[in-house]
Amino acid sequence: MSENLLRRITVNRRIIVGKPVIKGTRLTVEYILNLLAHGTTEAEILDEYKGLTHEDIRACLLFAAQSLQSTFVER
Repeated sequence: MSENLLRRITVNRRIIVGKPVIKGTRLTVEYILNLLAHGTTEAEILDEYKGLTHEDIRACLLFAAQSLQSTFVER
């Protein structure tokens, strides 16, 4: 299931300088995460971006989580 979700995210240096985006869009994972972090609901995002699905948003969250798996931040 995780692999299916992650297939929704693509990285291509010719699209938004290689930032991870939702496949078929120019919406970056970073942008979607920022919307969520600032209180935009999933329903609001889906309403604003008609082509997106619930799975696209879950894929962004999973991509971010996996990207941070081996990251250690010292405070």
